[in-house]
Order: sequence, then C-alpha cells, then structure tokens
Amino acid sequence: MSPSRSQIPVVVLAGFLGSGKTTLLNHLLRRNGGNRIGVVVNDFGSIEIDAMTVAGQVGSTISLGNGCLCCAVDAGELDEYLEKLTRPSARIDVIVVEASGLAEPEELVRMVLASENPRVVYGGLAEVVDAVEFDATRARHPGIDRHLALADLVVLNKTDRAGAASVARVREALAGIAPGTPVVETAYGRIDPELLLDPAVRPERDEKVRQLSFEDLHADAYDAEHGHEGHLHAAYESVSAVSAVPLHPRRLMDFLDTRPPGLYRIKGWADFGDADPDHRYALHAVGRFLRFYPEPWPPGEPRRTQLVLIGSGTDADALRKEIDGCAQTGLPGDVPDERSMWGVLRYVHRDPEDGQDAAEQGEPDDPRHPAEADDADDSGRQYG
Repeated sequence: MSPSRSQIPVVVLAGFLGSGKTTLLNHLLRRNGGNRIGVVVNDFGSIEIDAMTVAGQVGSTISLGNGCLCCAVDAGELDEYLEKLTRPSARIDVIVVEASGLAEPEELVRMVLASENPRVVYGGLAEVVDAVEFDATRARHPGIDRHLALADLVVLNKTDRAGAASVARVREALAGIAPGTPVVETAYGRIDPELLLDPAVRPERDEKVRQLSFEDLHADAYDAEHGHEGHLHAAYESVSAVSAVPLHPRRLMDFLDTRPPGLYRIKGWADFGDADPDHRYALHAVGRFLRFYPEPWPPGEPRRTQLVLIGSGTDADALRKEIDGCAQTGLPGDVPDERSMWGVLRYVHRDPEDGQDAAEQGEPDDPRHPAEADDADDSGRQYG
C-alpha cells in the first residue's frame, strides 16, 4: 500500500561502523518481497549480493541481478541519483540510502525532506546499533545519542552475542535517549522486511499466491550456508483497523499527535464521510512524518477506513479501540464541517506545479522536528 501511486519511499539506513547496517541491507535485498529496490551508498564500503561487490565506484550505477539497482555516490549527488532512480523507466518501488558509518544522518534526512522531486516521499530513518559494542561506541562517538534521538526506528543488532542482561541494559539506555522510538532486536540484521518495505503490487510480481522463486531458493541457501536460518529476529506487531463508520478528522489528528510509544508506521486510507464525500485519504506516516493524499473513491468500492499500524511493543486491542474512538458519532455537535478538515489538509502533499510551496501551506521547515523550525506552529505536532 504505497503512499501515492507516483511516489517512492526513501529510507535512510544509518549506524556507526561495524553496527551491521550493510548486513541488514543485504538481507533486505535478498528478502525484497518482490520489490525493486534502489540502493544509494553514501560510502566507499561494499555491498555484496549475488557475488557482486560495489567498492568505491562513486558515480556509477550497477544492476544487482535481482531487479535492484545500486548507486555509489557522494552526499552532494544524492538528489541527482534520486531523480534517476525515481524515473518510471527504472520501475523502482523503494529507495534505501545507506549512510557512511561516520555520516550525519540528520543531513541525509533533511536532503530527502527538502527534495523538490515530486516522486520522492520520506520513508524513515532506521538506525542500526551494535548491542555488543554499544558502550564503546558511545565513548568513541558521543554523537550517537543525537543520531538515536532522530531515528524513527532503532534496530538493535547482534543481540545473540550480547546476552540477555546486556541487551536489557542497552534497551534501558535507548529508552532514555530516544523515548517512544520503536526498538527491534535482531541478529545478523535479519529484521522482517515488512518493517521497511511494502509487498510489491505489480501484477507480474504478485506475492499473494506464487510458486517458490529462485529468489527464495537463493535466500534460503544463503541462510543455511551462513548458519542463521530460521525465524526473522524482529519482535513487532502489525495491526489492522477497519471502520465502516467515517472518522472525525479532528479526532484522528488527535490520535496521530498522541500515538503510543513504539508505533513506527501507519498506512492505509481514511474515510471522513461528509467532511469530504468525494475523496478517501491515503495516509502515510513513519516516525514523526505524516502525509495525506486525497484520491477519488474507486467506483463500486465500499466506503470505509482501512489502516495498518506497525510497531514494536504496542497493544493491538488498545490501538483498535483508539481508532474506533475516532469514528463520527452522528450526535449533535459532532458533525464535522469544512473547518474540521483543516488539520488534515495541512498535511496534504502538493506537487510543485500546483504553485503552492510548503511555506504557503504553513508547514514547518523540517516536518519531523517542528520545534527546531523557525515557523513551527504551537500545536506541538511532530509531523509535517
């Protein structure tokens, strides 16, 4: 379920040297769920997949043999390569930017958010942490606390080597550094791809019913060879919420403003009933980033809200109850009007050709951190 048919999520993957982010990226490439992934490497490191290696080849684009593409670039070239990878001819579904081990992820995030490319949408910052070397890394690189505070998702890697007591201690530290940020534990970077990638929806890559593919066979063989086959080490929940009753836009915005710790992604469609009877609103939220995309109702499709909420350590029943609480009651005084939609419309994506930029819409400079923006509103919302 993509945020918009024409937009491609850009995920920033960061972590200090040795944390395992390249291992995680290789895992995503092997378990891509039918997605064509565009990889942008902001480093002179290496990515190995299907015996191919990219090393120090800045300015080059290489096919990885499984439908994915890899570009090795300098940070200043990021926008140029985003433009290449988002061309319809590339048929890319998601772009992953792997930051250098010493890069400032905040700058990469700002570059994605500031991109004037209408086909780009922010897909989140995932920070990989070495559970074994966490204390030593903090001692060498005090900036890791700032990086973690910016993250939308923390991947606590190498937990199989750290021991339960050490993992618990690191998690306690993370809760103090980045309160409310989802943390998933893993070994060998083996998170479930659904945390970062949506299932491919192209007919020729339908994943709902299919035979075992060469991609699956290769991935299984790799897992067996490297000795860490079996379940993916990611404790997360995927909660579906469906409502046949239209939602009240103000109550939905209140929920988004105060969503519980651990909730990482929200995707789907919202029905606001008579507040806008002509459109359903595609919703794309990751971390503290939010966008709505109004689109006409498909002919003959039932009008209802359909949301998927993904996180770690969340309460599924409580989340469904909160979404149910956003429904319109029909009682006097609870009928949404045009003004009720203002909070939603503030987060509607506008193409540059519409002649309306972010400042004219009243959006903060950095949609994820309005408190740091000069023109942030006083609502306390951490979305853009």
